[in-house]
Amino acid sequence: MLKPEIEDGQVTLADPQFRADVLAGLERRPRAIPARWFYDHRGSELFEQITDLPEYYPTRTETALLEGLCPELREIVGEGRAVVEFGSGSSTKTPIVLRCVKPSSYVPIDISGDFLRQSARELSDAFPELLVLPFEADFTRPLTLPHTISDAPKLGFFPGSTIGNLIPLAAIDLLRAMRASLGEGAMLLIGMDRIKDPAVLVPAYDDAQGVTAAFNRNLLERINRELDGTVPVDAFAHEARWNDDRARIEMHLVATRDVAFTVEEREFVVAAGETIHTENSHKYGERDARILLRAGGWTPVREWTDAEGKFAVILAEAQAERPAP
Repeated sequence: MLKPEIEDGQVTLADPQFRADVLAGLERRPRAIPARWFYDHRGSELFEQITDLPEYYPTRTETALLEGLCPELREIVGEGRAVVEFGSGSSTKTPIVLRCVKPSSYVPIDISGDFLRQSARELSDAFPELLVLPFEADFTRPLTLPHTISDAPKLGFFPGSTIGNLIPLAAIDLLRAMRASLGEGAMLLIGMDRIKDPAVLVPAYDDAQGVTAAFNRNLLERINRELDGTVPVDAFAHEARWNDDRARIEMHLVATRDVAFTVEEREFVVAAGETIHTENSHKYGERDARILLRAGGWTPVREWTDAEGKFAVILAEAQAERPAP
């Protein structure tokens, strides 16, 4: 039975997919829960804090790139497209793109409804003449965009190297789903983090202030809150590790002692040292990124990167498919 949640005086039920993913993830070995469930309202707030941390280079690097590429982007993309952002609009990057391409409408898509609506209100205030259509959905799954923009040319926006949270097979599936949703002739502006020294990568996911640790453990707090969990949150430590073989940062919750708890009256035992794998952040080399996009049905058109090659922003197009060669 799903536990009712009370928020802003409204009673709702916990997401059944969240319940299914948590129970299945805690039962499998090794244990793992999909990273998309980080983003309840509190998780989204914590992630916004992470983007301002000194160790977290991706946001400031990508923001600088977006500011610099605007003239070229406007020339290639043109004005008047419907901008579809996969994820709630950030307070820094989204306005840069909206000012640059002067869209006919803006559709932010996010799984966290309350954070989505808050973000949409803020952008509506900042762009009072822009039609803002928040769309609550899990964008990792197939979706149909609002009919209001069905005939408009589209520009997808997927910043933050969020594509790196998915294993390559799932990333390709998502890119194909985006192509199907946006349609032939659409364009996609996507951020991708580059492979680099682990001495730079690991601190970005394990900051000195402990904000990323709080972000990671918030998943356990959400389980307790929404799924009648009794997880001893203080018994789990945050850990970020570089997996060189898979070219990714992994985030884990490591049990610091033997623990037993219940979720929806189902019992679980986690031994000291055992982990719950909560997130991957894959990093891509220049050729890797282009191959991934092409596998997902997108043809790279233009690429921008910073002087140190830490991060890339790529513009790709959903061109008509043709048989080889």
